[in-house]
Amino acid sequence: MNVIRATSTDVPLAAPLFAAYREFYGERYDLEAAAAFLTERLEREESIVLLALDGDATVGFTQIYPSFSSTQLAPIWVLNDLFVSEDARGGGAVDALLDTAAKLGQGAGAIAINLRTAHTNLRAQSVYDRHGYQPDEKYRSYELPLQGIGN
Repeated sequence: MNVIRATSTDVPLAAPLFAAYREFYGERYDLEAAAAFLTERLEREESIVLLALDGDATVGFTQIYPSFSSTQLAPIWVLNDLFVSEDARGGGAVDALLDTAAKLGQGAGAIAINLRTAHTNLRAQSVYDRHGYQPDEKYRSYELPLQGIGN
């Protein structure tokens, strides 16, 4: 398994996985929208996309957003997206992606990698547990949908 840091020229490799990831979380599979979103993030240098390659096949990806912790006065990374194609699961892609993300984060001076997953995604939770991620006992996650508010 080989992991590379994607550039905008690698979007055609990443977009099908990103579209499948979004579909897994209940969104419509939209390859064009996935490619446009990834291209914009990469061209603006707003995210880091890692691709897991098994020979010539792209079998997994993760997207990370560098951020900061105000309380800890330090950089953190937000691992927002992680997906491995169904036929490649159990083949080491997820381990390679998470290990590479941790090494790159450390090298960039980040003090932690934060992530969220669905309460029902027990397989992902066991992977994160295995890699040393710890459930957040201090904070509760909230979200305010902004569509339809005001105007």
